[in-house]
Amino acid sequence: MLKHINIKIYGNVQGVGFRQAIKAKADSLNITGYTRNIPNGSVYVESEGEEGNLNKLVEWCNDGPETAEVDSVKVEDGQIKEFDDFKAL
Repeated sequence: MLKHINIKIYGNVQGVGFRQAIKAKADSLNITGYTRNIPNGSVYVESEGEEGNLNKLVEWCNDGPETAEVDSVKVEDGQIKEFDDFKAL
């Protein structure tokens, strides 16, 4: 079943390749949506896919790429938007 979640990642997560790494992970899990930097220093993700794959993405976000230092990850359910692919904005 298709599900939509919004993810906010806090810590040293900007300027370290986090968005590009999320895109690669999302692509490997057949997840669509987008990621972007937020002015407060966090990274925001809207993602859609199978629940098991979304759980894997959230689990990955808790660590992120080696260059990042993740302090916390917050997840909220959202409404399906039927994205065509995953973009790093």
